Amino acid sequence: MDILITIQHPAHVHFFKHAIDEFEACGHEVYVRALDKDVSLSLLKEYDIEHEVIGSPGESLPALALSTLTIEYRLYREARRIEPDVITTVGGFYAAHVARLVGTDCVVFTDTEHATLSNALTFPFADEVATPECYRDDTGANQYRYPSYHELAYLHPDRFDPDPSALDGLPVGPHDSYAVVRLVSWGAAHDVGDEGIEDLSALIDRLERAGATVLVSAEDDALPSELHGYALDVAPHLIHHVLAYADLFVGESGTMAAESAVLGTPTVYVHSAEPGLMQDLETHGLLFGYHGERRNERAVNRADDILRSTDVDWEERRQRLLEEKVDATDVVVRRVLTAASEVRTRERRVPATDPQRS
Repeated sequence: MDILITIQHPAHVHFFKHAIDEFEACGHEVYVRALDKDVSLSLLKEYDIEHEVIGSPGESLPALALSTLTIEYRLYREARRIEPDVITTVGGFYAAHVARLVGTDCVVFTDTEHATLSNALTFPFADEVATPECYRDDTGANQYRYPSYHELAYLHPDRFDPDPSALDGLPVGPHDSYAVVRLVSWGAAHDVGDEGIEDLSALIDRLERAGATVLVSAEDDALPSELHGYALDVAPHLIHHVLAYADLFVGESGTMAAESAVLGTPTVYVHSAEPGLMQDLETHGLLFGYHGERRNERAVNRADDILRSTDVDWEERRQRLLEEKVDATDVVVRRVLTAASEVRTRERRVPATDPQRS
């Protein structure tokens, strides 16, 4: 099979990396086309995943509109050349549009209900929208629900084993008490108008008084200059090891909050939106979400309680969660190959003699 994968975000590299290995081990051809966003390209290089860059998202609204047209055109040209049996992506409307244009199937994976604009531009054109069972919205007849999370495509214990050497060079070791704080830049389309941590200095002070060393991971310029001494300096591909050994995660990033929770690290999530994923993690007692008024005060109090408590077995809670969930990579491989096989069976690809292919 010829499989075309698009990458729009660093988390998508993690999501697909094991599936790519399995596709290639079975003899399938994988073509990765990526946007230059955050550390996506660094991760692709670190994992030795062959790829080509098809653009980068614009910063302003006019630039975003122009970059979208450019990216879709470049992806369309690539798809015409590759003639894939299937295109797959995480929430990417580029892939869904291009798949429809070239006459192949598109399998979209998503777990973000509040990405309303992207979802509206994607779902009508996708052949399948695969979502975790906890996803609250109904995407239509093309929806496929499965018992897992995106994060369990790369953090399931069958896929990930924390390495204490990843903390070498940091001011903490695997047996030290430390907390990771994550700040976002609020530049993503689904973050516009949302809010997170209101008083970072007060949060850090409270965590330190509870006995934890504080490490702050921040997007772009989200960390104030006077707090640069708290900056977490670690290679992007090692961040999950740091989260696994932490005593606490507090942050505005939904992806990193979910990653911490499935690793068994108690998580305090501060954000205006509360997707079904977060609600599901809350039912397992691994994540505590705070939104709206007084969110900062309530989040700080919860973080303090977690660091001072000694009677909670977080690993036991994680094991109960894992008993209910499957390895999401297995789902990715099965759904993508099923779609590719169906395309070949239906012979939906445009004939090679079609003048449009010349």
